[in-house]
This record gives sequence, structure tokens and C-alpha cells, in this order.
Amino acid sequence: MTVKLIVTRPRAQCAAWLARLAALGVDAAALPLIEILPARDAGPVHAAWAGLPDTDLAVFVSPNAVEQFFARAEGAGWPPGTLAACVGPGSAQALLEHGVPAERIVQPAADAASLDSEHLWARLEPRRDWAGARVLVLRGDGGREWLAERLAQAGAQVQAVTVYHRTGPRLDAAEQALLARVQADPAGHAWLFSSAEAVGHLQGLALAGQRAIATHRRIAEAARAAGFAPVVLARPDPEAVTRALKGL
Repeated sequence: MTVKLIVTRPRAQCAAWLARLAALGVDAAALPLIEILPARDAGPVHAAWAGLPDTDLAVFVSPNAVEQFFARAEGAGWPPGTLAACVGPGSAQALLEHGVPAERIVQPAADAASLDSEHLWARLEPRRDWAGARVLVLRGDGGREWLAERLAQAGAQVQAVTVYHRTGPRLDAAEQALLARVQADPAGHAWLFSSAEAVGHLQGLALAGQRAIATHRRIAEAARAAGFAPVVLARPDPEAVTRALKGL
């Protein structure tokens, strides 16, 4: 029986994911459960670009952060002395596509047990003495503070800049019909979650017992708490997700 994978990533990322999954032989469909919008106040984003040549490290929390930050670039290039850090291959690829040299990108090791702030810090910490370093954390409205706290404890001057904000899903008629089919045929579908917030947007729906793949243990915990079962972990890349889907 063919199982259709439901990709819940933000709308702008779904097309690339569907194409790569299709190349791997996976039947997948997009059901974006988070909408990404530009920051309500563009002033801090413009200020961050203006100060980027004097910044030692810019941390991008997601591909959304990359896209929304570079949408305000206004022709500016990436400064040669600034590092760009991220936790996942999607963000790293987006940075490359926007002209950030590969040697300036820092991300978790290829064989890291998981792609998260802890494994990114393992690569950043020995890179230099962080005392006095100027660091930007480019993110949505809110988020995990763990990496910013580690950098601050190491003596860095850390500034968080909101470059986008998230809202709940705005499903069109076709997407609403897809959701209805998933509810009616749980055995024929599996969910891919890259955000605990996305899981939360399904609260109140009859989805208990449906299968899911999560790209981080915290997301997996949220999915299990919402009633999904079984829930398996996979790194956030199509090849790993494909293997996890076969395992389900």
C-alpha cells in the first residue's frame, strides 16, 4: 500500500521538499501548518544589515530567517569577516544560494546525533574566543534562547532581531480537502513535522493514532502528546525522511 506523506513545512519550503521527495520515489503532498510573514517592524532588520560588516557571527534559526533577512538586503553582499551559523542543511543551502561563501557557514557536524543548538555550539565554541564578539540571532517572534545564552556566557554581545513572524495555517480549498482525506484514511497517510508549533495547530482535530515523522525529539514529544503514534525521528533532509517513512 502506498502511503502519502503530508509535508507541513511553511509554504515557501514545500515545493523544494516535494520535488526532492518525488525524486526519491515518495508520494507526498503539502499541507502548510505555519504561515511565514515579514517582520512587522522592518527597522531592526535594516539596522542589522547596516551593522553586518562589524558583526562577528549571524545565527539563522531556520530557512525562513535566511529568506526574510535577505529579502531586506537591498543589494548588500555578505561581509567577508562575518560567520553565518545555522542548525540544518536547508538553512545552509539557502545561505549558499544567497551568496554566503561555504567557508563562512558553520553548522552541526555531518554525523551529529541531531541538528540543534547544542550540536551547533559544539562547532562554534572552539572556533574562537567569543569574549567581546558581536553576535546577531536572526529569528521569528520568539524562540529557544539556549544558544544565545551560551554565547552570552562566553562573553559575546548578543542581539536578537525578529526578521519574520509566524501565524496559523491559512488552508485553501484544496488543502482543506486534503486534510479531510487524511482524517478519513489515516492508514494511507503519514505526517512530517518540523515544528512543534505546527503540531499545535492541529489541536482539536481527530488525528489520534496517526503516524508521524518528526525532525527533532522535542517535536516528537509534542506529536506524541497530541496523540500521534507511532512517531519516529529523522534528520531534516529528504533522504533521512524517506528512510523513516519506509520504517513506518
